[in-house]
Amino acid sequence: MYVVANRVPVVEHWRDAFETRFRERAGQIEHQPGFVSMQVLRPESDGAPHVVLTHWLDKAAFEAWVGGDDFRAAHRNPMPKEAFDGESSLERFEVVVSTERV
Repeated sequence: MYVVANRVPVVEHWRDAFETRFRERAGQIEHQPGFVSMQVLRPESDGAPHVVLTHWLDKAAFEAWVGGDDFRAAHRNPMPKEAFDGESSLERFEVVVSTERV
């Protein structure tokens, strides 16, 4: 499993618009080969970024999505720069241990 965390510093009064964009996103990420799940996390602490987590079967599936038409469509009309309090940071992880409630 491959996990990508995008940490996005959203200005407080832009949070609703940011979250709405994910609810109504242009892409169809859930139909992409190798896609497993996505969560958009709203921070509880002031000044903390939103975190967008995507889970993929493997790194190749994520990279294929990034190089594809769906990714370009989902990022075609970005929010204005004033909606963000700094740059986003992208972190990539290979899952080495995973557990779920049985």
